[in-house]
Amino acid sequence: MGAPMAACLLRAGFDVTVFDTSRQRMNDFTALHGGKAASSLNDDVREFDVVVMILPNSAVVEEVLFGTQGIGRLLKPGCMVIDMTSGVPAKSILFNELLSVDKVGFIDAPVSGAVARAVSGDLAIMVGALDSELDCVLPVLNAMGTITRCGPVGSGDAMKALNNLVSCGGYLIGIEAMLIGSRFGLDPEKMLQVLNSSTGMNNSTQKKFGQYVLSRKFDSGFPIHMMLKDLNNATDLGHELGVTTPFAQLCRDLWASASTMLGPQVDHTAVAWMCEAMAGSRISEHKHD
Repeated sequence: MGAPMAACLLRAGFDVTVFDTSRQRMNDFTALHGGKAASSLNDDVREFDVVVMILPNSAVVEEVLFGTQGIGRLLKPGCMVIDMTSGVPAKSILFNELLSVDKVGFIDAPVSGAVARAVSGDLAIMVGALDSELDCVLPVLNAMGTITRCGPVGSGDAMKALNNLVSCGGYLIGIEAMLIGSRFGLDPEKMLQVLNSSTGMNNSTQKKFGQYVLSRKFDSGFPIHMMLKDLNNATDLGHELGVTTPFAQLCRDLWASASTMLGPQVDHTAVAWMCEAMAGSRISEHKHD
């Protein structure tokens, strides 16, 4: 995700320095898109006006900002950190408090839209920030997608987790419906056509079932463990707030089981394999004579 997002910033005219744990990735990026590759995590960081991060989770964000080689202590007053990681709301609130001591800003701005929309600069960006802090970095965010102001710091992370909770629930119930229909003898392609022209339509029926499930490709590029992280963030938030969420917990548990069964690195659309295993048949396997 980070590479196409940084490319969007370059196309918009920003002076961009990139950093990745892989030197080869940085070299490949600058050769293709331009910009500068940092020689180390701390390289020139004192001069930056804006730091944009998109990392695996809040633990990695914490290490980058406040670890033994963390950049947080090096950032100049007035610098703004834009964390586009799908993170833990409470952690983002804490990061903001710690950085504010040195007059460094922090906003959470997780994204939705996957790699295709990162390339086109059309990501959905969920922002947690004070209006005054958001306004000064609007051109940066606008270069990567469309912004929704969700509230103060932490709100973007909360919204992203809840969005993926709804997405994951829709995926599971859609796969189960396809399995029932296949066992009855309905044609999967026709089922999908009806769902997408009726009230059963959701993101999975539109953008995943045909492309990755019926094709048996299961290669959307987003692994199970990343989706499970967001589900954990959503259900943990519900627990913290005292909200009873039996369906959300069941959804999370099923995805956790899929991660254990299939492996955390497997594409998230392959969760259909687990559903098929539990049903004892594959989608489209059973048809009337």
